[in-house]
Amino acid sequence: MGLESHVGGVKPVAVMAFLVGHAPRIGVHRISHTRIGAQRTHARGYAHQRRCSLRMQQQDESESDSGLNASAGPALAYDHIKVEAHWQQYWQQHGTFRTEPMEALDMSKPKYYVLDMFPYPSGAGLHVGHPEGYTATDIMARYKRMQGFNVMHPMGWDAFGLPAEQYAIQTGTHPAVTTKKNIDRFRSQLQALGFSYDWQRELSTTDVSYYKWTQWIFLQLFKRGLAYQDDVPVNWCPALGTVLANEEVIDGKSERGGYPVERRPMRQWVLKITEYADRLLADLDELDWPESIKDMQRNWIGRSEGAEIVFPVASTGEEKSQSTSTSITVFTTRPETIAGVSYLSVAPEYGELEQLVTPDQREAVNAYCEAARNRSDRERNEASNKTGVWTGSYAVNPFTKAQVPIWVADYVLGGYGTGAVMAVPAHDQRDWAFANAFDLPVIRVITGGGDLSEGAYTGYEGELVNWNGAAGLNLDGTGVASAKAQILEHLEANASLGTKKVNYKLRDWLFSRQRYWGEPFPIVFVDGEARAVPEDELPVQLPNMDNFEPAGTGESPLAKATDWLKAPGGGTRETNTMPQWAGSCWYYLRFIDPDNVGAPIAPELEKYWMPVDLYVGGVEHAVLHLLYARFWHKVLYDCGVVSTKEPFQRLVNQGMILGQVEYTAYRMADSNEYVSATDVDTDNLVLKKGGAAVLAESLDPAQVKKINGTQMVLQSDESISVSARAHKMSKSRGNVVNPDDVIQQFGADALRCYLMFMGPLDQVKPWSTQAVQGMARFLSRVWRLAIDTESVPDAEGNEPLHPLLDNAEPTKEQLRVLHQTIKRISEDTEGLRFNTAIAGMMEFMNAVYKWENRPRAVLEPFVLMLSPYAPHVAEELWARLGHTSSLALQPWPVLDEKYLVVDEITIVLQVNGKVRSKLTIAAGAEESMVVESAMDLEQIQKFTQGKTIRKTIYVPNRLLNIVAN
Repeated sequence: MGLESHVGGVKPVAVMAFLVGHAPRIGVHRISHTRIGAQRTHARGYAHQRRCSLRMQQQDESESDSGLNASAGPALAYDHIKVEAHWQQYWQQHGTFRTEPMEALDMSKPKYYVLDMFPYPSGAGLHVGHPEGYTATDIMARYKRMQGFNVMHPMGWDAFGLPAEQYAIQTGTHPAVTTKKNIDRFRSQLQALGFSYDWQRELSTTDVSYYKWTQWIFLQLFKRGLAYQDDVPVNWCPALGTVLANEEVIDGKSERGGYPVERRPMRQWVLKITEYADRLLADLDELDWPESIKDMQRNWIGRSEGAEIVFPVASTGEEKSQSTSTSITVFTTRPETIAGVSYLSVAPEYGELEQLVTPDQREAVNAYCEAARNRSDRERNEASNKTGVWTGSYAVNPFTKAQVPIWVADYVLGGYGTGAVMAVPAHDQRDWAFANAFDLPVIRVITGGGDLSEGAYTGYEGELVNWNGAAGLNLDGTGVASAKAQILEHLEANASLGTKKVNYKLRDWLFSRQRYWGEPFPIVFVDGEARAVPEDELPVQLPNMDNFEPAGTGESPLAKATDWLKAPGGGTRETNTMPQWAGSCWYYLRFIDPDNVGAPIAPELEKYWMPVDLYVGGVEHAVLHLLYARFWHKVLYDCGVVSTKEPFQRLVNQGMILGQVEYTAYRMADSNEYVSATDVDTDNLVLKKGGAAVLAESLDPAQVKKINGTQMVLQSDESISVSARAHKMSKSRGNVVNPDDVIQQFGADALRCYLMFMGPLDQVKPWSTQAVQGMARFLSRVWRLAIDTESVPDAEGNEPLHPLLDNAEPTKEQLRVLHQTIKRISEDTEGLRFNTAIAGMMEFMNAVYKWENRPRAVLEPFVLMLSPYAPHVAEELWARLGHTSSLALQPWPVLDEKYLVVDEITIVLQVNGKVRSKLTIAAGAEESMVVESAMDLEQIQKFTQGKTIRKTIYVPNRLLNIVAN
């Protein structure tokens, strides 16, 4: 799986349908002030964005390019195909965005490392959702270069993995051939968007020079005892012919392909990520990441403090007399509830289960365990219906001495804790559900909560009850926290009963794949013992094979490469390959030093460039790539390879781009009459009242219209509401939009700006092709700020500069507008509020179009500020304005606060609540001066003469209302 993402924000957003008269709101816009744009209220900025867009629409209707539709495409004021191709070629030929190598790098300058989660190059290529995050990082890269930073902005390919291998099996095409073709396609699409990547640093995880160092890192793990082999229950996917990590299994099926997955024991390579659990947890606090992502990692690591308590097992005979021949150790975070234990549950994989099962229960237990093996840990943990079977035996509560039955239940996981739990149905909801299903006792031991017949009380408020002097402790009436502390102290003094313990949900990382297209392990087996390949013999290259079909027995296709299997120094090579996650764990380091043949990265470069300053990608990688990469980075930190504890200082998740809004009407199945969508259960296609069947009918946008600001109805009948919904882009829905088509029709700059203008970066937004046309109109208006499109072009096809453009000194007002814009766009760009930054550019243009002249000293800084967002048209305008070199490295315009000071203000004057005039007066004037000056105006005297002034109401710097009668 590649790390590219168009899946992001988890809340729908009201996306402004600028320049599209009928596009609906699809949700309510909300965003946390701790996320993007903490410095400014988003609602205000978003409303301002909408006002700018509507104003631009009204102005465009009088422009020469008005009246266009999306199918015809915009009549851009310039030839975007010619302009964009020219500047992309210029940047490539001049190495404009090349980051200097170490020998030429000025390390006295500040650095900015901005990184995308690199994509898996699939055969389908990009759709318009993918470039959203890439555009955001490119804007930041360009902006920081202009601010004088050394910028690292690379791109590469997460190219090992199952899709290319599956395609190879189906077609006989070698995965390397397919991968190269797909990479070429992705690269051309990204270059067509004008992203300022340093293409000299391009890498692929399939490059031998790259995976040599992936293998080297694995050897460091192996030498430190962090990589080991173990016989473990694994998620085996017969269709894919490989083992999958727990995170790659969803609802019992493979994440890739949706194939059934079964559990089976296999010998696998495992990475001991649990050794780093505490550090992975603690260091989250130092990261500028969304809290939701940090919480997901905290929950996945699942650190819990509690106790391990030993329950002796009673004999399995009918007399149930206590026996010390065996015992069950359980882990609990709630030792204070031990008096409420009414049964024990062990996992189907519990190691000593055989000793617990009585003869008459053996058949039932075996059948149950067999069924449980084919359910993933996630399914078992989250299932609402609890299942289980009694072993026939009992355990003894070490505190109360009561005998409790021992059950097998698949909601208990063999890999977590001890594989056994003490069940307290009164105070744990899962235990309560199980007890309710099997009619087991529910014993309250903590006061508080409601009726236990309705559910467990899981709170921590209350006092202990029903303790009855267990273990010689008198805890009745003791608060929960105090009781827990006393019980833990008692365990410390009585080691035979148990001990304090910290546990984790996090499991060690299954690291083997039984496939061909992956990194070979640098391991050979000599007499059955795993040995590291000497580092000077790296890389261990993949053999060239024609048959990639998995054997279906758990063996990798590499087992058929007989010559390759024989290691030069003796022994047999490991035939499993590493998972796709291996290459993506450290690619951010290799980008810094991609040509180093002696080490994964030079120490001097690592110390300068790390950590990554801004990392942008999808929220779906919260507990896969991001956790794995953090683990590898910490191992490399311990090895002295890196100097930072964490790889990614700031993380931003871009939101999903949905397909275009789809409109649906509903008809009665029996009469074919329309009914309102608000009356229909749209999931089940029945009326909400009565349950009569209805039929769904897709509508063309021309068949609907908006009323009351938000409601979508039939054009032909406003009483019939229709549903308006945007869906995730997918081939099956036929709503995928190819960026190549958008670029051809509207231009890369229009696509870039539209993606940023749709709404806040981290929110879900629907695509609108018509709205891209609106952004093309915006860029046409930018063009006409400087270029006279009404004049006859010269011999080279270039129109002259606009006659209003001159070299005059800007007025105070013009400088005020310019520096307001510099402040606005600088702050919004820095805060990743790209939508409101573009709104600020629109506001600037609205002001300029009202001026009697357009000073170069004002327009040129604006072109510089536009360039990170629309680099092609900005470069062309810069050149037309007489500059001979690229603007990419020109200094960012400098804000001068003195120009923001307003000397004069305009006060609206009212008489009895009606506007009668306006007054221009010095800023900060006292109220008395404002009133006196207003009363001197003839227009005000006309409405107050002969009347008594009852009072004046003054809103400072805005309004004066004179009440007279």
